[in-house]
Formats: sequence, C-alpha cells, structure tokens
Amino acid sequence: MFDILNSEQTAFAESIDAFCTREIGSFEKSRSLADGGTHSQEIYSKMAELGWLGITVPEEFGGADAGATEMCILLERSLYGLAPIGSIGPTLIAGAAYKRFGSPEQRERALRLLADGGTLSISMSEPGAGSDVGALRCKAERSGDGWVINGQKTWCSNAHFADRILLVARTSSAGSKHEGITMFDVPADIEGLRISGIDTMGGREVNDLYFDDVRLPSDAVIGEVDGGWAQLMSGLNIERLILAAMQLGVAERAFDECLRFVSEREQFGRPVGKFQVLRHRIADMATEIQATKLLVYAVAKKVDADPDALFPREASMAKLKATELSKWVTLECMQSMGGYGYATEYGIERLLRQAVVSSIYGGTNEIQRDIIGKTYGL
Repeated sequence: MFDILNSEQTAFAESIDAFCTREIGSFEKSRSLADGGTHSQEIYSKMAELGWLGITVPEEFGGADAGATEMCILLERSLYGLAPIGSIGPTLIAGAAYKRFGSPEQRERALRLLADGGTLSISMSEPGAGSDVGALRCKAERSGDGWVINGQKTWCSNAHFADRILLVARTSSAGSKHEGITMFDVPADIEGLRISGIDTMGGREVNDLYFDDVRLPSDAVIGEVDGGWAQLMSGLNIERLILAAMQLGVAERAFDECLRFVSEREQFGRPVGKFQVLRHRIADMATEIQATKLLVYAVAKKVDADPDALFPREASMAKLKATELSKWVTLECMQSMGGYGYATEYGIERLLRQAVVSSIYGGTNEIQRDIIGKTYGL
C-alpha cells in the first residue's frame, strides 16, 4: 500500500515468505518442528545457512552487515510465517551488545556463533529487580585475576538451550543504583550455574538462573567494569525494534487468518464477514496494522541513518504501539472467529499467547509510556 521497502528489501521479504511457506506452512507443522516448545534448531540452522541470522553481523564474522530495516524484515516475516525460532529475539538483543561493546575475542566468538546458528540469551531481571533494573543484587566480586558470581536471576528467555548468556550483575554498591553494574560473557554450561524452567502460558520460555560461586576470567567483562547501565541504555533502540517487528508479524498473521475465516464461514445464508460489525472490525484492524508498520519501519530507517544516536521516544513508541496492537488484534480475531478462534486447530489462541506477554517483556508498556512522557518534559 505504501512504499516502505526498496526493491532489494522487498525481495528479501519475499524470500523469507517463500521459505516459511515451504518449510513450515501451518500451525500444526510449526508445533511439530518445535516438539511442543518454542524453538526448532532445524529451522534455525536452515536460516543460518541462508545467511539470515547474521543479518546485522559484520562481514568479518560471517554476517551480512545489514541494518535495522533488514533486521525488522527478517523478524516480521519470520513471525508472520510461523517460524518456530524462539531464540531469535534474545539472540539478536544480546548480539547487539557484543557487537557494540565486546572485545575482539568476544565479538569473534559470539557474533560468529550467532551467524552460524548458535543461540544467545541475556539475563537482567531478578526477583526484586524487574522494571527497576538498577535494583539488581546478583553480585560479581573480584577474585584473584577473575570474578566470582553469586545470586539469582529470573525471567531469562531461552537460557535452557542457549550457548552463551550475557549476564548483567552488580560489581559495586558505591554511588547511585545505576552505577556499579557490569556485563559479563558467561558460557551456559559453566560449573556452578543452575538453570530452572518457569512454566508460563507460552510453555517453557523463561528460566530462573542460580549462580553459586561461578568463576569467570577477567576477560569475561563486556565493555567497561561498572559501565553496564550506559551500555544497556545504548542498546534500547535495537531491543525495542526487535520486539516491535516480531509483534507486527504476529498481528499480521492473526489478521490474515481471521480474514480468511470470516470470508468463508457462513451463517444466516452469507459469509459472516459481510455483516457490518465484522466488516468494520476488519477495517479497523487493517488500518491499525498499516499505521503500526509505517511507524516501526520509520524508526528502523532513522536508526539506520544514525546508528549511534539514541531515540528513546521513537523506539519506545514502536515497542508500545506494536505490542498493544498484537494483543488487541489477536483478541479481536478470536472474538470474530467465535469458538473456532478458541480452538487450537486454528492457531489464533497460540498467537494470542505470543502477544499477551509482549507488553510485559523488554520493558513493560507502562515503562514505555513513562519514557515517552519524559521526552516531552513531563
């Protein structure tokens, strides 16, 4: 409808659509590939072989060195296509931090892993530190020429099958709560780390992490000691775009499933989509999806034009709008499809479960609204 993408980007989107149609094609096949979970290493590895997972990775580490726009295309079309690649969001979020702040050795290891189909996780939240990340207490203390980690982290996405974990821990209690925070590169199979799954509506997605005298070498620090807060803030553009693009894909898939159903399902002698209440619902959803798509890609293009700039207002708007959209659209689609929307056969309930958590993770939407308000001097 609008010229959002250039010809090369359009061809990229079409190739992802074709791949998903060929390799996945249905909700049932998607569930089967992931064995009831959220991630299929088979599909993930095939995408890596095509060079897609390393879309934002520099060429020297086996990537395509593309921008935020191409990253959004990959995420939007993959989620639309039901690709069971649950690790892709956390992997790209963590990968961006390694890319920006990692040592040459860390970048070589983590970014090549990402491009080759490995998985990364990022661990920030704790039982007492969710939206208030500065309240974290998991400690990293100096020991000889290295570090010892003790404490608990929680809500860590995909740590149960990740290769490496980007840990955010407290290295000092001096100064404000946002000082004394440091990022660490942690192998997921390191001695002293216990990973325990948390049951959720979406299945086994997140985990508690227990660090018991986990020993790390001095070169495990990512970036600057005590500089983790500023490093986290610098990565918010990409994190929020990742979440926004994924939920845009979820909303678009739900819309198309619903449109197909109301066009074919007959009651009272005609397709139910011919009734004004459903026709207007379709119109509203289509308009909001298009508006959200324009917003998400406008922010992505702004990031591509100035990768080092911070866009707190725009990035928060994209995350807020796309995640609220996906929740609203999936619920509207379920209502439009009646009992069939509630049945697992049609997949809308699965999309709803994917959508409902999106306004919580990656910074709750209440936090996003607060950030946006502050950019207006409030």
